[in-house]
Amino acid sequence: MPSHPRQNELLQEVRARGTVSVEALAERFGVTLQTVRRDVQRLAEAGLVARFHGGVRVPASTTENIAYRQRQALQAEAKARIARAVAQRIPSGCSLILNLGTTTEAVARALLQHKGLRVITNNLNVASILADNPDCELVMVGGTVRHRDRGVVGEAAVDFIRQFKVDIGLIGISGIESDGSLRDFDYREVMVARTIVEHSREVWLAADHSKFNRPAMAEVARLPQIDLICTDAAPPDPFPALLAEAGVELLLAP
Repeated sequence: MPSHPRQNELLQEVRARGTVSVEALAERFGVTLQTVRRDVQRLAEAGLVARFHGGVRVPASTTENIAYRQRQALQAEAKARIARAVAQRIPSGCSLILNLGTTTEAVARALLQHKGLRVITNNLNVASILADNPDCELVMVGGTVRHRDRGVVGEAAVDFIRQFKVDIGLIGISGIESDGSLRDFDYREVMVARTIVEHSREVWLAADHSKFNRPAMAEVARLPQIDLICTDAAPPDPFPALLAEAGVELLLAP
């Protein structure tokens, strides 16, 4: 742990938020941008944080995701806001595919009062949540259950989803990189997500601000394949320009 009290508090702030801008840290601690940059530099040299243009994030492996229970707690309030904003845009009487992730699970909770939905999912947690909506026809994808988060993955899941063409494919993601790629960790999960993208008339991405500039190993899709992204804060540079160039609608959760 850093010896300087402010650097220790800054580290805890980054760990709590996942990703945060230099400007937000300067405002949070009442210091100059230069002071924050010096603190961040020292923390980065110690391997406690990772820097990117305009901000700082927790160090991340490109091969392994954060544990599921920890992901449930991270950005929980932001995910709830995103879920409400997404649910308001989803009309009753439409067909959806919801994939894996704690953000899509939050969306499922926000859909409990919707009418006439047909939802296909490879997420046992989503299925458990939406089973409480008697006006939602629920279709469970078959395949191999990944015990750590109750996700259904593998070739059987891919083949099952290929039977359908839905109105909206709603996906979560582990990271969005500055080259415009959407990435995740488990290749079996990625194959399912790619199939969802291919078999959806519109593709919506629900991702909190910590997913921007977060690296992961396997590519799911690229921004031009996405119709809408809902997040809880304005994305950092260069993402506004990338979204505009790709024609992606940005929905900021109030």
